[in-house]
Amino acid sequence: MKRILKPVVTVLVVVYFLVDAVLLPVAKRISDRIAEHWVLGGLRNWIVSLRPYPTLLLFAVPVIVLEPIKPVAFYLSGTGHVVTGMTIFAVGELLKLVLVERLFSISRDKLLSIPAFAWAYGKYCQARDCVTSLEAWQNMRRWSRVAQYALHRYVRESRTSRNRRRLSVQSR
Repeated sequence: MKRILKPVVTVLVVVYFLVDAVLLPVAKRISDRIAEHWVLGGLRNWIVSLRPYPTLLLFAVPVIVLEPIKPVAFYLSGTGHVVTGMTIFAVGELLKLVLVERLFSISRDKLLSIPAFAWAYGKYCQARDCVTSLEAWQNMRRWSRVAQYALHRYVRESRTSRNRRRLSVQSR
């Protein structure tokens, strides 16, 4: 039984980390935008004033609250509500990553002062580095950049052609 479960668990863990790794750049951009708002300055000051272990507890809240969304989303997808399930999955995962990334960026030094957290973070970094060094990951990143470039070019060209049409209509 153990030989059967080990590959299944390994695949699930890899998929879990891949989803986080794919959505993390988006979450980072959103988190950076949130940080720019002065309204959240008071909340940031409160988080900074916490000691390491209360900070760790606060850091765990988004994971504990939002992690159960994944099985719910997969259940919905499996029962025929694919769009709803994937939307819930994407929004829940993105929200979790944004909150965790924001909290980590604010309180990184305090969290890393906790030995168990520092050890776990080191293991996470090793796993992330291992995945990002894979040829498949490099190819996916390359294709992603090509797709982004093509999308930006398409949007830029469509804006330019719209502006030309608008100017030609106005000049008549």
